[in-house]
Amino acid sequence: MLSPLSAGARVLVTGAGVTGRAVVSALTPLGTDLSLCDDDADALGSYTGITTLSPAAAAARITDYALVVTSPGFAPDTPVLAAAAGAGVPIWGDVELAWRLDAAGHYGPPRRWLVVTGTNGKTTTTSMLHAMLSAAGRSAQLCGNIGSPVLDVLGEPAELLAVELSSFQLHWAPSLRPEAGVVLNIAEDHLDWHGSMAAYTADKARALAGRVAVVGMDDAPAAALLDSAPAPVKAGFRLGEPSPGELGVIDGMLVDRAFVAAGVDEVALAAAASISVPGPVGILDALAAAALARSVGVPAEAIADALASFQVGRHRAELVVVDDGISYVDDSKATNPHAAEASVLAHPRVIWVAGGLLKGASIDATVARIAPHLAGAVLIGRDRGEVAKALSRHAPDVPVVHVVTGEDSDMGDTAVSPVTHVKRVADGSDETLGSRVMTAVVAAARDLARPGDTVLLAPAGASFDQFSGYGARGDAFAAAARSAAGSV
Repeated sequence: MLSPLSAGARVLVTGAGVTGRAVVSALTPLGTDLSLCDDDADALGSYTGITTLSPAAAAARITDYALVVTSPGFAPDTPVLAAAAGAGVPIWGDVELAWRLDAAGHYGPPRRWLVVTGTNGKTTTTSMLHAMLSAAGRSAQLCGNIGSPVLDVLGEPAELLAVELSSFQLHWAPSLRPEAGVVLNIAEDHLDWHGSMAAYTADKARALAGRVAVVGMDDAPAAALLDSAPAPVKAGFRLGEPSPGELGVIDGMLVDRAFVAAGVDEVALAAAASISVPGPVGILDALAAAALARSVGVPAEAIADALASFQVGRHRAELVVVDDGISYVDDSKATNPHAAEASVLAHPRVIWVAGGLLKGASIDATVARIAPHLAGAVLIGRDRGEVAKALSRHAPDVPVVHVVTGEDSDMGDTAVSPVTHVKRVADGSDETLGSRVMTAVVAAARDLARPGDTVLLAPAGASFDQFSGYGARGDAFAAAARSAAGSV
């Protein structure tokens, strides 16, 4: 099983970032002959004692290697990985490597993996799950896409791993068989990486290949995965009353009808009102986390305690400030239309801050569903024109403001109507571009909002056209909102 990792085997690691460093740290004690490739010469320069080279050079000598271990952001059509696939060299992701090392007992008794994936809600659900395990006194580590790579926590004492996995990580982890896994929901995202919705869905479904498979029954694409899942134990969760084998809500209480003792019909878990994450998405995330926790024997009391004290993470529907009766909410982590839709629907009247990089996803259906909640829209970034066209079709009376910079001010074929306006970002400031963009965004939103409204940053797109990441985008929005409110 670990033959490519025998002492002296030549292994290529692609990616010199956080994941690459975790992979190198895990492989070095095994005595493998490591090489590392990345386009970033500065990142490569921080490594010593191993061979470093460019991806092009690595691709040219790909047959020298017994194994490639890739960082998850490397798509299958990346030249070095395409060369490996063409030459028949195995390709593992860091999660696949972690799974194999753990299953082989390299770090002691294998952990029980509880895996969370989906288009929206992964981080909140995984955090809730970890809180539930901790409240029950179980030894658990939080890892994966949420923070520390799995490889970095395997050396720590733990019975259980609460693991958030992206579709990229699951694509490169074909052997993964978790103790339990959940697919929260499935919607268009990262189609530019996966190539098709079918491929994206198939990678998400790998979370259901272990002992227990859990899916969101209110989400048709996720629910459709349950019948074909190979797991011997299957369960669902829904906002309404659960059927046998499901978790759901009855009279304001989260209820388990899946993981109950013989002769017991249901177990009440917690009050829905105790969940701090706003809207239906918070209840669904809590139900999903509870399903995984219950699958490994966590009692109802621990679930209730964990949810009562749970606080939403940064940039995830985070209330920034309230000024003149207007709430400013940072949900910068809503980087796809599905996540943005759930965020908007949690509020009655929204000034929607949207745009960025849509990653091949369609925004049209989302706009059609959220239109009744929109009191205005402030659009940013490269793909703001796509959002504007959807708004012109489905919410033609909603005022729209384009916040543009000198680099992206061409309106192109974006529909311009009497309710569409352009606000140009000021030049010549000592502030970063992102800060100037969000200062203009908040100013435009304040002009549109009235008391009781929510100015909501839920962009539906990635941030890398104007920011270093969703965190920087959220921080800039929060700083601008607090400054405008005089609360800095």
